Parts: sequence; C-alpha cells; structure tokens
Amino acid sequence: MPLDFNTSLIEEFRTNAGRLGGPFEGWVLLLLTTTGARSGKEHTTPLGFVEDGDRLLVVGSAGGSDRHPDWYRNVLVHPAVTVELGADTWQATAVAATGAERDELFAKVVAAAPGYADYQKATSRVLPVVVLHRLPADDRTPPDRLDALADELVKVHD
Repeated sequence: MPLDFNTSLIEEFRTNAGRLGGPFEGWVLLLLTTTGARSGKEHTTPLGFVEDGDRLLVVGSAGGSDRHPDWYRNVLVHPAVTVELGADTWQATAVAATGAERDELFAKVVAAAPGYADYQKATSRVLPVVVLHRLPADDRTPPDRLDALADELVKVHD
C-alpha cells in the first residue's frame, strides 16, 4: 500500500522535524503539498530534491515507471504548492522546466543524486524536472492570484 507507506513517512517527517529513521535514515526529503488537478483536494507527497541556488529541484521519476506521478500532474494545473523541509514550511510556485533548461537541470540532479539516471533508463518517457520557487514569507498574494503568477512564470520559461 504506497498510500499507507507515504502516510506513515509523512507522520514521521512531521513528528521529527524532517528526520527519518529505518530505511530512510540520513535521507533528506521534503514534503510537497499540491492541489489535485481534478479533485481540488490537497495531497502531500514525500520527495527527494536537489538544491539549486535559492530554488529546489524535484523530479517526477515515479521510480522509473511509465506514468507521470500524480503530484506532477497536479502542479501543471495548480502550481501554487506548500513545501515542508525539516521544521520549516513555506509557499512556493512549481514550474516544470522544458527543453534545454530541463536537460541542464536534470544533469545537475543526476550529478547530485545519480539514482535518477537509473530511473530515466527504466522508462521511455522524459522525466520531468520541476523547479520550486520559494515565495517571500511576507508575500500575502491570495491563492487565486498564485496560479496567475505561476502561469506568468511558465510563459517566461517557455
């Protein structure tokens, strides 16, 4: 039951300020909360990430499966997300990298976490790289405006 597994991992993450035990001891994960593309409900997913300056990179690897993960489809529709890292929580805008930028960022991810190259080899789909842009803590943009701002970011990157 992946859902049950994620639920227990999320609970452990939140209870221990991001520190995990068992098979994940020493791993640094973040929790990404997205809004369901169809349901409109919040969904939280534990993910590996790579720091890239003041932004975070996450990869829609789904363990190398032939299908994009749900969280990735969610951010394409609703790019306003919540990120939990350790004991810190903030709002961010998620933007899927495309073309040469995606390739460059994926190379950075693989350099930092080589396992993603194995995931890419396991599937014919191109693994998406999503950039998480942290919003300033004092940015009080209403949620309906966040999607509009994210749309503008996507246009700039395209």
